[in-house]
Amino acid sequence: MTTPLLAPATTPYAGHLLRWSREPLALLHEGAALSRDSGKLFGLSLGLPAVVGSSPEWNRRLLSDLVTFRSAGSFSLFVPYLAGGIILTDQGHAGRRQVLNPPFGKRSLERLRGRVRTALRLERLESTFDALAWADRAVLRMLNAAYFDSELDARLLHDFLAPLRSPFPLPALPRPLLFGRMDAALHALARRRLQEGGDDLLTHLARWPGGVRETRVSLAAGHDTTTHTLAWAIWHLSQYPEWQREDGLKAVIKETLRLYPPGWMGSRRLSRPLELEGGMLPKGALALYSPYLSARDPGTWPDPDAFLPQRWERPPPAWSYLPFGGGERLCLGIHLANLLLEEALLYLLAGGGALRPVRGDPTPRPGVTLGPAGPLIVERCPARLR
Repeated sequence: MTTPLLAPATTPYAGHLLRWSREPLALLHEGAALSRDSGKLFGLSLGLPAVVGSSPEWNRRLLSDLVTFRSAGSFSLFVPYLAGGIILTDQGHAGRRQVLNPPFGKRSLERLRGRVRTALRLERLESTFDALAWADRAVLRMLNAAYFDSELDARLLHDFLAPLRSPFPLPALPRPLLFGRMDAALHALARRRLQEGGDDLLTHLARWPGGVRETRVSLAAGHDTTTHTLAWAIWHLSQYPEWQREDGLKAVIKETLRLYPPGWMGSRRLSRPLELEGGMLPKGALALYSPYLSARDPGTWPDPDAFLPQRWERPPPAWSYLPFGGGERLCLGIHLANLLLEEALLYLLAGGGALRPVRGDPTPRPGVTLGPAGPLIVERCPARLR
């Protein structure tokens, strides 16, 4: 039985699938506007009945009730890069996280900061550059340093992650030869770490069953998300020179993640029928939450579309800010992402120079992650020209 939730207009036979493929953010905004006065839940028809929510209450419910809202069968299943790892694990998730958490902890990652910083200094800085292209290269270098002590073939790492930058359906296509090359390289490095030791992330992950697979999945989950956040942060910094200082970077990163959460949409599947606002969603229906919508709710965020890092002088309401998810499924790489973002922005601002915008298209383009259309051309000026 379908739910009577308010919903945007549908296309005959296709429901909302065409709009979802062409303009998902506009569709989300329309649904949010329809449901603003009725619990902030609205329906979509995406081949399966779906409910979308953006309120803190909905976010808490969906991300806390791991029995009703299951990860298996969610959108991530259709992206081979993310399938088969902890992202989609339901049974045994807590135990698996307990094993994987220690090397990704904030304190543990600090020992890698110097290595990441050294690798980043090898990335050349031009006086005028595309923030999106530079962020892509910089994040690849930093991930290689953190995971593999910069010993993984850089071209292979680039080629492995490149399809994720393409629009659908390209990220969803099977790539057995490419995955085979990547897995062979990872297993060879893992064997060396187990024999010779080390202190990079692979050394820790390789000790556990499935650890090499988790390495591959977490790389895929972390690259574009960090790249896009970094590109947008550089673009905003170039337009707000008052925030081009070390003590403002944490707020800049948080505000960038609020406006443009890379994981713009999260999905779960219902393990049982669920009653919502007088209607019944069937078992197997999609339950969606949107960090993008939650962070642009005018009822929670004053002037929600404005870039205002000063709003982070106080914490936001619980469950209203979810760039890394929440609850037991909080993103494994949250501390690593923040470390990479901070180091990259510090590198750009080193020497007291100023960033200035030249030209660019920051229009959000949703895919596997939310990224800017680009390019984002920025000028790096010497300190004397500030």
